[in-house]
Amino acid sequence: MLEALIDRFGDGPVLMMAGALVGVIFGLAAQHSRFCLRAATVEVSGGRLGPRLSIWLVAFTSAVFAVQCAILAGVLDVTEARQLARTGSLSGAAVGGLMFGAGMILARGCASRLLILSATGNLRAILTGLVLTLVAQASLRGVLAPARETLAGLWLVDGGAARSLLAQTGLSSGTAAWAAGGALVAAIALSRHRRMQASRIIAAICVGGSVALGWLLTYVIAQTSFDVVTISSITFTGPSTDTLMGLVNSPNLPMGFGVGLVPGVFVGAAVMALVTREAKIERFGPDTPMERYLIGAVLMGFGSMLAGGCAVGAGMSGGSVFATTAWLAVFCMWLGAMATHRLMQTEHAPKTA
Repeated sequence: MLEALIDRFGDGPVLMMAGALVGVIFGLAAQHSRFCLRAATVEVSGGRLGPRLSIWLVAFTSAVFAVQCAILAGVLDVTEARQLARTGSLSGAAVGGLMFGAGMILARGCASRLLILSATGNLRAILTGLVLTLVAQASLRGVLAPARETLAGLWLVDGGAARSLLAQTGLSSGTAAWAAGGALVAAIALSRHRRMQASRIIAAICVGGSVALGWLLTYVIAQTSFDVVTISSITFTGPSTDTLMGLVNSPNLPMGFGVGLVPGVFVGAAVMALVTREAKIERFGPDTPMERYLIGAVLMGFGSMLAGGCAVGAGMSGGSVFATTAWLAVFCMWLGAMATHRLMQTEHAPKTA
């Protein structure tokens, strides 16, 4: 069936349809589960193992478990994925991760969360997401590209085994799958302990599952196609810039997985918000200063391109295949977010005589 679709429509449209399918699932699930790395880091920085942390852990461990099980079963091979095969940057992962973490606290959401909120009518998220996308494009090919390349070049790591955390530690996909499965059970138990609704826990599992589905679909298409197709999964800054630049610079969008993913996520989140009657217009106000959001957008736009992905692209898609740079990036995102949140809490604390 897939071969027939490719013969009839071509690689690009089929990849776009796959991206749209994965995007709709992710959008529906992320909106309902309230999946958000920023919210999880805020809870931890406050010394709480709360519901937002439990949801993030369920989604993350679901992604790792599903991807590693697929690799173990022989239906997925990610050795040619960008996160593993190409030269990576440890300095970029560290510095970019710290910047992205700080930015998502200031903007009250990472790249994926801003897209989800935009679909629910949040005007703050729409503006912040546009600025993030423009800065990301400037960091990739524009005026900020030299700075990104300089920072990324400080500490490089070769592709292949050198960039695989499993290869470096001598662990197998089977061991990783068992460990992720155990962590998933623990995360679900924590969610139930925090009185999370069963539907939100299932939605969080679907968030992680959509990451695995993205890897599987692009891999199957790559195996079926006669042309070279890049194996990938969910990420937002790169596809967002491609979509925006395609709309601005060309009457025809370049077909691909990422171009289908972004509108798919938007549609999925919008449908869920309308069904649950959670859609509403939200604007900037005294408690939501625009300048803070814009600074956060700049930090995330540059940081994501330096780190090799956003909180989902590096943190979950890259983390699920155990790319060393991805795990370092998401660790630094946590550090940057927690440090920024605590700094902001200190600044807003009441002064005593």
